[in-house]
Amino acid sequence: MHIDEITNWLKETGPARLDRLYARADSTRRQYVGDVVHFRGLIEVSNYCVRSCTYCGVRAENLALKRYRLSRTEILDCAKRAAMLGYGTVVLQGGEDYGIAPAWFANIIRHIKQETNLAVTLSMGERNEWDLAEWREAGADRYLLRYETSDQELYRKIHPTVPGHPTRLALLRKLRQMGYEIGSGVMIGIPGQSYASLANDIALFRELDLDMIGVGPYIPHPATPLGNGSLALTLSPDEQVPATEDMSYKVIALTRLACPDTNIPSTTALATINAANGRELGLQRGANVVMPNLTPVSCRPLYEIYPSKACVTEEPADCSRCLRGRVQSIGRRPADGPGNRRKLDYRPQPQFAF
Repeated sequence: MHIDEITNWLKETGPARLDRLYARADSTRRQYVGDVVHFRGLIEVSNYCVRSCTYCGVRAENLALKRYRLSRTEILDCAKRAAMLGYGTVVLQGGEDYGIAPAWFANIIRHIKQETNLAVTLSMGERNEWDLAEWREAGADRYLLRYETSDQELYRKIHPTVPGHPTRLALLRKLRQMGYEIGSGVMIGIPGQSYASLANDIALFRELDLDMIGVGPYIPHPATPLGNGSLALTLSPDEQVPATEDMSYKVIALTRLACPDTNIPSTTALATINAANGRELGLQRGANVVMPNLTPVSCRPLYEIYPSKACVTEEPADCSRCLRGRVQSIGRRPADGPGNRRKLDYRPQPQFAF
Protein backbone atom coordinates (compact mmCIF):
# COMPACT_ATOMS: atom_id res chain seq x y z
CA MET A 1 0.00 0.00 0.00
CA HIS A 2 1.01 3.59 -0.54
CA ILE A 3 1.85 4.48 3.08
CA ASP A 4 3.63 7.72 2.19
CA GLU A 5 0.69 8.91 0.09
CA ILE A 6 -1.77 8.07 2.87
CA THR A 7 0.43 9.94 5.35
CA ASN A 8 0.53 12.98 3.09
CA TRP A 9 -3.27 13.01 2.87
CA LEU A 10 -3.57 12.75 6.65
CA LYS A 11 -1.38 15.86 6.93
CA GLU A 12 -3.19 17.72 4.13
CA THR A 13 -4.94 20.96 5.15
CA GLY A 14 -5.69 22.62 1.81
CA PRO A 15 -9.47 22.98 1.32
CA ALA A 16 -9.35 22.43 -2.45
CA ARG A 17 -7.22 19.29 -2.12
CA LEU A 18 -9.45 17.90 0.62
CA ASP A 19 -12.54 18.58 -1.46
CA ARG A 20 -10.99 16.40 -4.16
CA LEU A 21 -10.31 13.65 -1.63
CA TYR A 22 -13.88 13.74 -0.34
CA ALA A 23 -15.33 13.78 -3.84
CA ARG A 24 -13.22 10.76 -4.82
CA ALA A 25 -14.28 8.89 -1.66
CA ASP A 26 -17.95 9.71 -2.20
CA SER A 27 -17.75 8.59 -5.83
CA THR A 28 -16.07 5.34 -4.77
CA ARG A 29 -18.77 4.77 -2.14
CA ARG A 30 -21.51 5.31 -4.71
CA GLN A 31 -19.83 2.97 -7.21
CA TYR A 32 -19.26 0.05 -4.85
CA VAL A 33 -21.94 0.20 -2.13
CA GLY A 34 -24.56 2.48 -3.66
CA ASP A 35 -26.70 5.28 -2.27
CA VAL A 36 -28.44 3.32 0.48
CA VAL A 37 -27.59 3.77 4.16
CA HIS A 38 -27.77 0.74 6.43
CA PHE A 39 -29.36 1.20 9.87
CA ARG A 40 -27.77 -0.93 12.62
CA GLY A 41 -29.76 -0.70 15.86
CA LEU A 42 -27.40 -0.54 18.84
CA ILE A 43 -28.26 -2.33 22.10
CA GLU A 44 -25.73 -1.68 24.88
CA VAL A 45 -26.36 -4.83 26.88
CA SER A 46 -23.94 -4.27 29.78
CA ASN A 47 -21.44 -1.74 31.09
CA TYR A 48 -19.63 -4.24 33.32
CA CYS A 49 -16.05 -4.81 32.13
CA VAL A 50 -13.07 -6.70 33.51
CA ARG A 51 -10.53 -4.79 31.42
CA SER A 52 -8.39 -1.77 32.28
CA CYS A 53 -8.15 0.05 28.95
CA THR A 54 -6.63 3.45 29.67
CA TYR A 55 -9.05 5.34 27.38
CA CYS A 56 -12.44 3.78 28.20
CA GLY A 57 -14.93 5.10 30.74
CA VAL A 58 -16.41 1.67 31.54
CA ARG A 59 -12.99 0.28 32.59
CA ALA A 60 -13.08 -1.92 35.71
CA GLU A 61 -11.28 0.70 37.81
CA ASN A 62 -14.02 3.31 37.34
CA LEU A 63 -15.68 2.70 40.71
CA ALA A 64 -17.87 5.80 40.40
CA LEU A 65 -19.82 4.29 37.49
CA LYS A 66 -23.17 2.67 38.28
CA ARG A 67 -23.16 -0.72 36.57
CA TYR A 68 -26.06 -2.38 34.76
CA ARG A 69 -26.79 -5.50 32.74
CA LEU A 70 -29.93 -5.75 30.61
CA SER A 71 -32.28 -8.67 31.17
CA ARG A 72 -33.19 -11.19 28.49
CA THR A 73 -36.61 -9.56 28.17
CA GLU A 74 -35.12 -6.08 27.79
CA ILE A 75 -32.70 -7.23 25.06
CA LEU A 76 -35.42 -9.07 23.14
CA ASP A 77 -37.78 -6.11 23.44
CA CYS A 78 -35.08 -3.82 21.99
CA ALA A 79 -34.50 -6.25 19.12
CA LYS A 80 -38.22 -6.41 18.33
CA ARG A 81 -38.27 -2.61 18.34
CA ALA A 82 -35.45 -2.64 15.78
CA ALA A 83 -37.48 -4.91 13.50
CA MET A 84 -40.56 -2.68 13.92
CA LEU A 85 -38.54 0.39 12.97
CA GLY A 86 -37.33 -1.30 9.78
CA TYR A 87 -33.68 -1.78 10.71
CA GLY A 88 -31.72 -4.62 9.13
CA THR A 89 -29.32 -5.39 11.98
CA VAL A 90 -29.03 -5.25 15.75
CA VAL A 91 -25.64 -4.75 17.36
CA LEU A 92 -25.36 -6.30 20.83
CA GLN A 93 -22.52 -4.39 22.46
CA GLY A 94 -21.08 -4.54 25.94
CA GLY A 95 -17.99 -4.45 28.06
CA GLU A 96 -16.01 -7.64 28.50
CA ASP A 97 -18.55 -8.95 31.01
CA TYR A 98 -18.12 -12.52 32.21
CA GLY A 99 -21.36 -12.17 34.15
CA ILE A 100 -22.96 -12.76 30.73
CA ALA A 101 -23.03 -16.55 30.57
CA PRO A 102 -22.34 -17.94 27.10
CA ALA A 103 -25.39 -20.24 27.03
CA TRP A 104 -27.72 -17.49 28.31
CA PHE A 105 -26.50 -15.12 25.63
CA ALA A 106 -26.68 -17.81 22.93
CA ASN A 107 -30.34 -18.35 23.83
CA ILE A 108 -31.03 -14.64 23.29
CA ILE A 109 -29.27 -14.68 19.91
CA ARG A 110 -31.26 -17.76 18.90
CA HIS A 111 -34.56 -16.08 19.80
CA ILE A 112 -33.70 -12.90 17.88
CA LYS A 113 -32.95 -14.98 14.80
CA GLN A 114 -36.12 -17.04 15.19
CA GLU A 115 -38.47 -14.13 15.86
CA THR A 116 -37.10 -11.46 13.46
CA ASN A 117 -35.33 -11.13 10.10
CA LEU A 118 -32.51 -9.17 11.71
CA ALA A 119 -28.82 -9.81 11.27
CA VAL A 120 -27.06 -10.02 14.65
CA THR A 121 -23.74 -8.30 15.20
CA LEU A 122 -21.84 -8.85 18.46
CA SER A 123 -19.31 -6.54 20.07
CA MET A 124 -18.52 -8.17 23.41
CA GLY A 125 -14.76 -7.92 23.71
CA GLU A 126 -12.12 -10.64 23.75
CA ARG A 127 -14.22 -13.67 24.66
CA ASN A 128 -12.66 -17.13 24.41
CA GLU A 129 -13.14 -19.10 21.22
CA TRP A 130 -15.62 -21.54 22.82
CA ASP A 131 -17.99 -18.67 23.66
CA LEU A 132 -17.53 -17.18 20.21
CA ALA A 133 -18.20 -20.53 18.53
CA GLU A 134 -21.34 -21.07 20.63
CA TRP A 135 -22.68 -17.64 19.68
CA ARG A 136 -21.90 -18.23 16.02
CA GLU A 137 -23.73 -21.56 16.15
CA ALA A 138 -26.71 -19.78 17.76
CA GLY A 139 -26.95 -17.54 14.71
CA ALA A 140 -24.74 -14.48 15.26
CA ASP A 141 -23.67 -13.10 11.89
CA ARG A 142 -20.92 -10.58 12.63
CA TYR A 143 -18.39 -9.64 15.28
CA LEU A 144 -16.87 -6.22 15.91
CA LEU A 145 -13.49 -6.06 17.64
CA ARG A 146 -11.56 -2.82 17.22
CA TYR A 147 -7.80 -3.17 17.37
CA GLU A 148 -7.57 0.60 18.12
CA THR A 149 -3.99 0.95 16.82
CA SER A 150 -1.59 -1.19 14.79
CA ASP A 151 1.32 0.32 16.76
CA GLN A 152 2.06 -2.55 19.16
CA GLU A 153 4.04 -0.44 21.63
CA LEU A 154 1.20 2.08 21.87
CA TYR A 155 -1.35 -0.74 22.02
CA ARG A 156 0.31 -2.27 25.09
CA LYS A 157 0.17 1.10 26.86
CA ILE A 158 -3.48 1.82 26.18
CA HIS A 159 -4.85 -1.72 26.30
CA PRO A 160 -3.23 -3.84 29.04
CA THR A 161 -3.31 -7.44 27.85
CA VAL A 162 -4.37 -10.53 29.79
CA PRO A 163 -1.81 -13.37 29.94
CA GLY A 164 -2.85 -16.22 27.68
CA HIS A 165 -5.24 -14.11 25.61
CA PRO A 166 -4.62 -13.97 21.87
CA THR A 167 -3.97 -10.58 20.36
CA ARG A 168 -6.98 -8.83 18.88
CA LEU A 169 -5.56 -9.30 15.41
CA ALA A 170 -5.23 -13.05 15.98
CA LEU A 171 -8.76 -13.17 17.36
CA LEU A 172 -10.13 -11.35 14.31
CA ARG A 173 -8.58 -14.00 12.08
CA LYS A 174 -10.09 -16.74 14.26
CA LEU A 175 -13.52 -15.10 14.02
CA ARG A 176 -13.19 -15.13 10.23
CA GLN A 177 -12.45 -18.87 10.33
CA MET A 178 -15.60 -19.40 12.42
CA GLY A 179 -17.70 -17.85 9.67
CA TYR A 180 -18.37 -14.43 11.15
CA GLU A 181 -18.27 -11.27 9.09
CA ILE A 182 -15.57 -9.34 10.93
CA GLY A 183 -15.35 -5.68 11.80
CA SER A 184 -12.63 -3.62 13.41
CA GLY A 185 -11.38 -0.07 13.58
CA VAL A 186 -9.25 2.48 15.38
CA MET A 187 -9.43 5.66 17.40
CA ILE A 188 -8.25 8.82 15.68
CA GLY A 189 -5.97 11.11 17.64
CA ILE A 190 -5.37 9.03 20.76
CA PRO A 191 -2.31 10.39 22.59
CA GLY A 192 0.84 8.77 21.23
CA GLN A 193 -0.62 8.08 17.77
CA SER A 194 1.66 9.23 14.96
CA TYR A 195 0.67 9.95 11.37
CA ALA A 196 2.77 6.99 10.23
CA SER A 197 0.98 4.65 12.61
CA LEU A 198 -2.46 5.86 11.50
CA ALA A 199 -1.45 5.36 7.86
CA ASN A 200 -0.43 1.80 8.74
CA ASP A 201 -3.83 1.30 10.41
CA ILE A 202 -5.55 2.14 7.11
CA ALA A 203 -3.26 -0.23 5.20
CA LEU A 204 -4.04 -2.97 7.72
CA PHE A 205 -7.79 -2.51 7.16
CA ARG A 206 -7.23 -3.63 3.59
CA GLU A 207 -4.82 -6.42 4.50
CA LEU A 208 -7.37 -7.92 6.93
CA ASP A 209 -10.10 -7.65 4.26
CA LEU A 210 -12.51 -6.33 6.89
CA ASP A 211 -16.25 -6.45 6.27
CA MET A 212 -16.92 -3.46 8.56
CA ILE A 213 -14.61 -0.63 9.63
CA GLY A 214 -15.42 1.86 12.38
CA VAL A 215 -13.24 4.92 12.87
CA GLY A 216 -13.93 7.89 15.09
CA PRO A 217 -12.22 10.63 17.05
CA TYR A 218 -10.69 9.95 20.44
CA ILE A 219 -12.77 11.73 23.10
CA PRO A 220 -11.07 11.89 26.54
CA HIS A 221 -12.91 10.54 29.59
CA PRO A 222 -11.92 12.14 32.91
CA ALA A 223 -12.14 8.82 34.79
CA THR A 224 -9.33 7.26 32.72
CA PRO A 225 -5.54 7.54 32.92
CA LEU A 226 -5.36 9.13 29.47
CA GLY A 227 -8.21 11.50 30.22
CA ASN A 228 -7.01 12.71 33.63
CA GLY A 229 -3.35 12.97 32.68
CA SER A 230 -1.99 10.26 34.97
CA LEU A 231 -0.76 8.47 31.84
CA ALA A 232 1.13 10.84 29.56
CA LEU A 233 1.80 9.66 26.02
CA THR A 234 3.39 12.53 24.17
CA LEU A 235 4.72 13.02 20.67
CA SER A 236 6.05 16.14 19.04
CA PRO A 237 3.26 18.36 17.66
CA ASP A 238 4.27 17.60 14.07
CA GLU A 239 3.92 13.83 14.70
CA GLN A 240 0.86 13.61 16.98
CA VAL A 241 -2.42 13.02 15.11
CA PRO A 242 -5.05 15.52 16.32
CA ALA A 243 -8.38 14.11 17.54
CA THR A 244 -10.40 16.45 15.36
CA GLU A 245 -13.52 16.29 13.26
CA ASP A 246 -11.56 17.10 10.09
CA MET A 247 -9.06 14.30 10.73
CA SER A 248 -11.97 11.88 11.19
CA TYR A 249 -13.37 12.77 7.76
CA LYS A 250 -9.96 12.28 6.17
CA VAL A 251 -9.66 8.81 7.70
CA ILE A 252 -13.18 7.84 6.59
CA ALA A 253 -12.39 8.98 3.04
CA LEU A 254 -9.03 7.21 2.89
CA THR A 255 -10.58 4.05 4.36
CA ARG A 256 -13.21 4.07 1.63
CA LEU A 257 -10.53 4.37 -1.05
CA ALA A 258 -8.52 1.53 0.51
CA CYS A 259 -11.56 -0.71 1.08
CA PRO A 260 -14.17 0.23 -1.54
CA ASP A 261 -16.75 -2.50 -0.80
CA THR A 262 -16.60 -2.37 3.00
CA ASN A 263 -19.40 -1.12 5.28
CA ILE A 264 -18.25 2.03 7.11
CA PRO A 265 -20.37 3.82 9.74
CA SER A 266 -20.68 7.51 10.30
CA THR A 267 -20.22 7.16 14.04
CA THR A 268 -21.92 8.45 17.15
CA ALA A 269 -18.57 10.00 18.12
CA LEU A 270 -18.78 12.20 15.02
CA ALA A 271 -22.31 13.22 16.00
CA THR A 272 -20.98 13.98 19.49
CA ILE A 273 -18.34 16.44 18.32
CA ASN A 274 -20.62 17.92 15.63
CA ALA A 275 -24.28 17.54 16.56
CA ALA A 276 -25.44 19.76 13.71
CA ASN A 277 -24.27 17.67 10.76
CA GLY A 278 -21.39 15.38 11.75
CA ARG A 279 -23.20 12.23 10.69
CA GLU A 280 -24.21 13.74 7.35
CA LEU A 281 -20.67 14.88 6.57
CA GLY A 282 -19.36 11.40 7.41
CA LEU A 283 -21.89 9.89 5.00
CA GLN A 284 -20.85 12.35 2.30
CA ARG A 285 -17.18 11.46 2.70
CA GLY A 286 -17.29 7.70 2.35
CA ALA A 287 -19.56 6.21 5.04
CA ASN A 288 -22.70 4.13 4.37
CA VAL A 289 -23.94 3.04 7.83
CA VAL A 290 -25.56 4.71 10.85
CA MET A 291 -26.15 3.17 14.27
CA PRO A 292 -29.28 4.48 16.04
CA ASN A 293 -29.42 3.66 19.74
CA LEU A 294 -32.08 1.24 21.05
CA THR A 295 -30.73 0.91 24.60
CA PRO A 296 -33.33 1.79 27.26
CA VAL A 297 -33.00 5.53 27.90
CA SER A 298 -32.52 4.91 31.63
CA CYS A 299 -29.30 2.95 30.90
CA ARG A 300 -27.80 4.94 28.04
CA PRO A 301 -25.96 7.56 30.15
CA LEU A 302 -24.31 4.68 32.04
CA TYR A 303 -22.68 3.23 28.92
CA GLU A 304 -20.20 6.07 29.05
CA ILE A 305 -17.17 4.94 27.11
CA TYR A 306 -16.64 8.68 26.55
CA PRO A 307 -18.57 11.64 28.01
CA SER A 308 -21.46 13.65 26.52
CA LYS A 309 -22.39 10.99 23.97
CA ALA A 310 -24.93 12.11 21.37
CA CYS A 311 -28.58 11.05 21.51
CA VAL A 312 -28.60 9.58 25.03
CA THR A 313 -32.06 10.97 25.80
CA GLU A 314 -33.82 10.23 22.49
CA GLU A 315 -36.50 7.54 22.40
CA PRO A 316 -35.88 4.93 19.65
CA ALA A 317 -38.77 6.07 17.44
CA ASP A 318 -37.65 9.72 17.66
CA CYS A 319 -34.06 8.74 16.86
CA SER A 320 -35.25 6.72 13.86
CA ARG A 321 -37.28 9.62 12.48
CA CYS A 322 -34.40 12.03 12.99
CA LEU A 323 -31.83 9.80 11.30
CA ARG A 324 -34.09 8.96 8.38
CA GLY A 325 -34.66 12.66 7.83
CA ARG A 326 -30.94 13.37 7.96
CA VAL A 327 -30.17 10.58 5.49
CA GLN A 328 -32.85 11.76 3.07
CA SER A 329 -31.72 15.39 3.36
CA ILE A 330 -28.43 14.50 1.62
CA GLY A 331 -30.10 12.54 -1.18
CA ARG A 332 -29.56 9.08 0.29
CA ARG A 333 -32.17 6.50 1.33
CA PRO A 334 -32.45 3.95 4.14
CA ALA A 335 -31.60 0.41 3.03
CA ASP A 336 -33.77 -2.69 3.24
CA GLY A 337 -32.48 -5.99 4.58
CA PRO A 338 -29.47 -6.92 6.70
CA GLY A 339 -26.88 -5.11 4.59
CA ASN A 340 -24.22 -7.78 4.33
CA ARG A 341 -21.04 -6.74 2.60
CA ARG A 342 -21.24 -7.37 -1.13
CA LYS A 343 -17.67 -8.53 -1.47
CA LEU A 344 -15.92 -7.83 -4.75
CA ASP A 345 -14.41 -10.75 -6.66
CA TYR A 346 -11.54 -8.44 -7.50
CA ARG A 347 -10.58 -5.35 -5.54
CA PRO A 348 -8.82 -2.66 -7.56
CA GLN A 349 -5.60 -1.29 -6.16
CA PRO A 350 -6.36 1.97 -4.33
CA GLN A 351 -5.14 5.15 -5.92
CA PHE A 352 -4.13 7.96 -3.56
CA ALA A 353 -2.21 10.12 -6.03
CA PHE A 354 -4.67 12.55 -7.62
